[in-house]
Amino acid sequence: MSDGDVASVGLVLIGCSIIATGIIIATMILGITILGASFLLLIAIVLIVLSAALIIYGQPEELPA
Repeated sequence: MSDGDVASVGLVLIGCSIIATGIIIATMILGITILGASFLLLIAIVLIVLSAALIIYGQPEELPA
């Protein structure tokens, strides 16, 4: 897998994690109880951090001029 593919996977994963976090928070605001919502939010935060690391790792290094 090339570096560009790793960055693309990170971008998709971070986008999905942010959307899932928003849905969980929206349901909590509306008063709908979700069993294990805090655990799901913790998992989403971990996925966001790992996705950011993948994006940083997958960026090509700039060559000095």
